[in-house]
Amino acid sequence: MEAPLSSTVAKEESSGPTGGRRTKVATFLPCELPSCTAEARSRQRPGDKLLETLTKPLRCKSDPLNLLTNTNKQPYAGLVLNGVKSVETRWRPLLADLRNCTLAIHIAQADWEGDEWSNILTQMFGMKHRQVEELLESGERFGRGVVAGLVDVGETWYCAEDLPPEEMKELEKAACLTGLQQKYLTRLSNPRWLTEPLYMRGHKNVWTVNIPECLLPSDEQE
Repeated sequence: MEAPLSSTVAKEESSGPTGGRRTKVATFLPCELPSCTAEARSRQRPGDKLLETLTKPLRCKSDPLNLLTNTNKQPYAGLVLNGVKSVETRWRPLLADLRNCTLAIHIAQADWEGDEWSNILTQMFGMKHRQVEELLESGERFGRGVVAGLVDVGETWYCAEDLPPEEMKELEKAACLTGLQQKYLTRLSNPRWLTEPLYMRGHKNVWTVNIPECLLPSDEQE
């Protein structure tokens, strides 16, 4: 079951201690969490990872964390959460208003159509074929159609066409993508995986999600 979206965004922002530092988190109206139902259990089939997770109760005593999330295709979602991709690229400034906020990463069912990332990993990062395979496997640890982790959002800027070649090369390496000219780039930092995946359908652009505290990395739990 998919969590309904909030209709209104609160104007206030809250922050609190997070592993010895203060993290600014965008605050939203509460959404309902996906629930485990008898109907879902009755439809469970062997090997159906989604239903196995839905039927596993979450024992969280505290309120969930309300965060913005964005859907990313593989392998880029995994590259972000494994700390390889540190620059996000968009044709419009989608993440500009989220500077200094925490963003949840949702993994899409579909793959990215291009293969620029492969050449960048092998040529710019100097990875061997086996290292690339291990990195991709790590990024698939939770499967698809899940909220898998968190990342902190930094500044967003417009990528001009006349950047010096060396500067453009560094940006392409950080983004694991070529052809960055005239796109909006956003710095990402402090990636961390959830302790378990949170299954739900993705949406376009940026949307809200409730993450139970027991799924947060240990240093972010109260």
